[in-house]
Amino acid sequence: MRSSNPPKQPATVDIVIPVLNEAHVLKRSIGALHTFLKSSEFPYNWQIVIVDNGSTDGTIRKAEELSSEYPEVQSLHLTQRGRGRALRHAWLQSRAEIVAYMDVDLSTDLKHLRPLIDSIATGGHDVATGSRLQATSETTRSAKREFISRVYNLMVKAILFTGFSDAQCGFKALSRRAVEHIIPQVEDQSWFFDTELLVLAERQGYRIADIPIRWVEDDDSRVKIFKTGCKTSSPVPSIE
Repeated sequence: MRSSNPPKQPATVDIVIPVLNEAHVLKRSIGALHTFLKSSEFPYNWQIVIVDNGSTDGTIRKAEELSSEYPEVQSLHLTQRGRGRALRHAWLQSRAEIVAYMDVDLSTDLKHLRPLIDSIATGGHDVATGSRLQATSETTRSAKREFISRVYNLMVKAILFTGFSDAQCGFKALSRRAVEHIIPQVEDQSWFFDTELLVLAERQGYRIADIPIRWVEDDDSRVKIFKTGCKTSSPVPSIE
């Protein structure tokens, strides 16, 4: 006798791309991501969400053009800057069962997107994060950035006693439950949003998937790591 229960629908996934003055690369990156999702075996109902936060170079116009070109692309705009602010806005207004984000330069190999989402959809995790520091990770970047990243993560572990390996990797996913409970607690609106998110999730008992990735540094990156770090009052977020 056949079951009367309808087949379970695939999970819905919003993939958020926070952008600031990325008009020169946005079309290429969104096109590559869209092509990958369309052609790969990605078994979820997905949407790409571009979130501009304070661009002045025409990024907003490019994002709107892409949302018109691709039905699966949505464009959002914030006047205030801050990657954390952009992610908070997009994730909290989303109704998707799983939300994710990646950097617009696509430094993380897209082949890792399926395992990232699978770990939440079927793996029993609430948070998933890419790691450039696992033994099996493949990372290509300058010696300076490698040194700073490793020192920062050692400080996070030493001060906050964390278990995850890479606090600042721009490749993460969360369940709807984790979004609703954790994101409103995150205070940082900028670059250290990632670290605070992971620390809060771990301390509150959420299961975190720490996924080794292949990551290639973007030669065009305009992120000034030392300058960004100095903008905080402490090397890691203060979390009670």
